[in-house]
Amino acid sequence: MLKPYRTIIDRCEVEYIVNKSRFIGYLFPVETEKEAEAELLKIKKKHYDATHNCHAFVLKSGITRCSDDGEPSGTAGVPILEVIKAKDLVNCLCVVTRYFGGVLLGAGGLVRAYSKTTAMAISEAKIFEYIPAKRIYFELEYSMFNQLEPFLRENCEIDSIEYLEVVKITASIEESMMMRFSKALSEKSSGKITVNTLENSYVSRRILADL
Repeated sequence: MLKPYRTIIDRCEVEYIVNKSRFIGYLFPVETEKEAEAELLKIKKKHYDATHNCHAFVLKSGITRCSDDGEPSGTAGVPILEVIKAKDLVNCLCVVTRYFGGVLLGAGGLVRAYSKTTAMAISEAKIFEYIPAKRIYFELEYSMFNQLEPFLRENCEIDSIEYLEVVKITASIEESMMMRFSKALSEKSSGKITVNTLENSYVSRRILADL
């Protein structure tokens, strides 16, 4: 059974300076450990001269990883990871690069700095929630399609439209809306449209980063 989840869809970069230390936060959408490791390696190569390149990632599969990369244990990787989890994100990698500014921040200061940088990066991201859905298929006459197109586009996520002898539509709709949608489509077409269920799927909607 599919479960809802939320993730980022773009890369973000932010910068935070505290007591002369420079923290650069990077956020990446990733789906596998291999992808996360590849993005981390790119940052390490880009910032080869940085004092630390700390990171954490959470995957939809349940896999989580984090690293302090030389910072005192528990002051960097775990705070990054906890912010990602607090925002309920998966398939997300955050790398925070630090250039030491000569002033020691202490354990508490480091936790706050890495947490803050991660939160700043997430606040800049486009976050989408993916909701369990059913993929459906149905056919209708051209005249009926012209009449119902606004309703269809408003109430389901159209995956493809084939304009053949009739209009053939494949779409996805939230599971909770399936029965109501099928009934409405049948009523609007006087029973001429039959909705066929194909497989489980997802539909997406954008949400605000601070929710």
